[in-house]
Amino acid sequence: MKTYMPRILDKELEKKLKIIGCVLIEGCKWCGKSTTARRHAKSILELQNVDDKAKFDLIAKTKPSLFLEGEKPLLIDEWQMYPVVWDAIRHDVDKSGLQGEYILTGSATPNEGTTMHSGIGRIARILMRPMSLYESEESDGMISLKDLFDKKNISATKANVTLDDIIFYILRGGWPNAVKMEKTYSLEIAKNYYISLLHENMSLSNEKEFNANRLDLLLRSLSRNISSPVNISTIEEDILAHDSSLARNTISSYIEILKKLYVVENVPAWTGKIRSKIAIRSKEKLQFVDPSIACASLGLNSELLKGDLNTLGLMFESLCMRDLRVYAESLGGKIFYYRDETDLEIDAIIVLQDGRWGAVEIKLSSGFALSASENLLKFQEKVDTDKLGKPSFLMVLVGDEYSYQLDNGVYIVSIANLKE
Repeated sequence: MKTYMPRILDKELEKKLKIIGCVLIEGCKWCGKSTTARRHAKSILELQNVDDKAKFDLIAKTKPSLFLEGEKPLLIDEWQMYPVVWDAIRHDVDKSGLQGEYILTGSATPNEGTTMHSGIGRIARILMRPMSLYESEESDGMISLKDLFDKKNISATKANVTLDDIIFYILRGGWPNAVKMEKTYSLEIAKNYYISLLHENMSLSNEKEFNANRLDLLLRSLSRNISSPVNISTIEEDILAHDSSLARNTISSYIEILKKLYVVENVPAWTGKIRSKIAIRSKEKLQFVDPSIACASLGLNSELLKGDLNTLGLMFESLCMRDLRVYAESLGGKIFYYRDETDLEIDAIIVLQDGRWGAVEIKLSSGFALSASENLLKFQEKVDTDKLGKPSFLMVLVGDEYSYQLDNGVYIVSIANLKE
C-alpha cells in the first residue's frame, strides 16, 4: 500500500494553523480528513472510540475543558459527537490568544437544536472532498487552473489516459483507500461506502419513519438526474412509482440530511450581468461529492457505462465537477452553472474572490469540442463584460488525451492534464 499521498488541502491547513487558533476540516466520511489532520497534529483525541464513551459522556456533562488536554496542535476527531467541544475550544482560544492549537474533523453537521456560539475569528473551516485526479497522481498536472486565470501561455500537451481509464476513475472514485488499493479490489470501496451510507447516521433525521429503503430510492433518483437542475417534482414522481406513501416534505428533509453528511452539494446558478433581458434560470443543481456514489447506487459497471454513453457523459461531468471544485476552492474560487430561457447552458463558471472568472464546458470526447467552444463564445457575447470584465479563459474539459488551444481562443483541456 502506498504511503501518504499529499492533498491540495495540506497547504491551506498549514497556513490557517499559523493565523488562527483552531481549524475545522469538514467533509464526507472516508475522504481522508483524519489521515491528513494526523500529519499536522501532535496529539489526538478520537471521540468515536466506543471504549471511552462513558468517560466522554461524563466529561461533556461535567468539565468539557478536559477534552482539550494534550500536546498542541491537538486533533479532535469527529468532534460533532460532542458538540460542547466547540464552545470549549472557542473559550480556550479566546483566553490564550494562541494560533494552531486545535484541529477538528467532522463528517456531519451537529443535530438541529444543538447550542453553539459562533466560531468566527477563532475557528476556520476547510472543506475536504475525495481525491481529485491530480491528488491521486492520475493527472500529470501539466495545465494549471491558476495559470489559466493568470493568462499564462499554455502549451499543447498529451495526457496518458484512455476511455477505459476514465470509466475506472468514475467507478472507483477518489476515496483514498481505493486509490491506494490494488485495482482488482478498489471498486469495492465505493460500493461499501454506499451500503454504509444507507445504514448509518440515521440519528441525523427528524423523520420517525426514516429508513434505508427510502434513502436508497432517493439516492437512485438523484443519480438518474445527476448533473441536472434539481426538480423535486421529478424526484417525487420517480420515487412514488416505488413508494406511494413518501411525502414531498420527506424527500426534502432526506436531501437536507445528505447535505449534512456532505454527500450531496449545491451547484448554484450563476446570476451575473447579462447584456440582454433574457431570463436566467435560478434553480440549483445537486451533485454528489464523488461520481462513484451515483454509480454504486445504480449498480453501474464498465460494460453498462460503455453501453450508455449519455449516462457515461453525465457521470464524467460529475467527475470533472469534483475536480474543478477541489482546484477552484484552493484558489479561493466558487463554482456556478449557467442556463437561460433559450436553453443555453454552461456547465461550470468559476469565479475567484478578486472577480476574475472563467467558463467551462464538459464533454467526454473532444469530438464535441468545437461545438462546445462555440457555445462558450455565444455565452461570452451575452455577458456584460463592461461590468464583469472579460473571462480569463474559456475551456472545454474533456476525457481525451490531448490538450491544446483552438484558433478561436478556447482551450481544450484533458482532465488528466489539469491541476489547481
